[in-house]
Amino acid sequence: MDRPLLNRRLAEFGTTIFAEMSALAVRTGAINLGQGFPDTDGPEEVREAAVRALRDGRGNQYPPGPGIPELRTAVAAHQERFYGHLGLSCDPDTEVLVTAGATEAIAASLLALLEPGDEVIALEPYYDSYAACIAMAGGTRVPVTLRPDPESGSYALDLDELRDAVTDRTRLILLNTPHNPTGTVLTRDALAEVARLACERELLVITDEVYEHLVFEGEHLPLASFPGMRERTVTIGSAGKTFSFTGWKVGWVTATPELVGAVRSAKQFLTYVSAGPFQYAVAEALALPDSYYTGLRDDLRAKRDILATGLTDAGFQVFRPSGTYFITTDIRPLGFDDGFAFCRTLPERAGVVAIPNAVFYDHQDQGAPFVRFAFCKQEKTLLEAVTRLQRL
Repeated sequence: MDRPLLNRRLAEFGTTIFAEMSALAVRTGAINLGQGFPDTDGPEEVREAAVRALRDGRGNQYPPGPGIPELRTAVAAHQERFYGHLGLSCDPDTEVLVTAGATEAIAASLLALLEPGDEVIALEPYYDSYAACIAMAGGTRVPVTLRPDPESGSYALDLDELRDAVTDRTRLILLNTPHNPTGTVLTRDALAEVARLACERELLVITDEVYEHLVFEGEHLPLASFPGMRERTVTIGSAGKTFSFTGWKVGWVTATPELVGAVRSAKQFLTYVSAGPFQYAVAEALALPDSYYTGLRDDLRAKRDILATGLTDAGFQVFRPSGTYFITTDIRPLGFDDGFAFCRTLPERAGVVAIPNAVFYDHQDQGAPFVRFAFCKQEKTLLEAVTRLQRL
């Protein structure tokens, strides 16, 4: 057969670097700080809620297409609880859609809202599914690069560059804050400028806010709470990162009834429905007390600091994140400038797995000397990884 079996727009993505690095971790016995999943499970009471739903026969058959009412109500209550003071609320019956994790929410939103040829602005480096989903929707991605500042030890968004990226073909901005992989938390002033630009140019915005409760410095502000943005923003949330159940794949979309209806029209032809029993458990999880959320944040901040200090001591230039699960490092102080080569040899040399940031870039030269480590692991695991990295 002469014709390729894989759609040419997806062929460029191929096998992900995550699968390659995870296989290396298994083969070499290395500590896997590549993929962003915890090595401990979330709260026992939430796990028990899932077991209870299974035993009671709740969710074992198709749940309702928009998601079970209990979870949609819990998502709306969660939004009111944390962001009601910003004037943000939603109707659980018409403005919430449950999805198979945030990844499906991103795919369904892009498939629903794009026409072939539409341009999508995304902050580079970006989560790898963004590029694939834009391609599947027939859109054209337009990266705007977050740039590292070694003096401040953080990344920054150039708002002039963002404004210059908008053309007559721009349909939407795909925004991620707190940001994977850099850990950047966009400030109130930056978000206000994004909102102003979207309103001026009549753009839609999809905001990936799965790390909303993992902010160590600054604050998380939903873009939908800014003036003029409620009617043009699709907000994506997820249980995976907040409750350490990444395998359950329970996410959600909140937006106006018109936007939710559009996304649901695409979503029903992807998974149709998913995670029935887990939806009941996540509904209970969202009602956990404030102490759970502050405890999660404080625990991960401490783990960030353990790994950041260890990486600095090992010779990396560290960009200390303000949020998320991840630390970005510059490997040039160690005498390397190719993140792919560095990560492919790191398991053998030091017994640790990381991810080259270049995989998150269109402009791979911009990301070439940077490497990402995940710190959502047990403290003893991080301490052992730090010890091994001293071999470099």
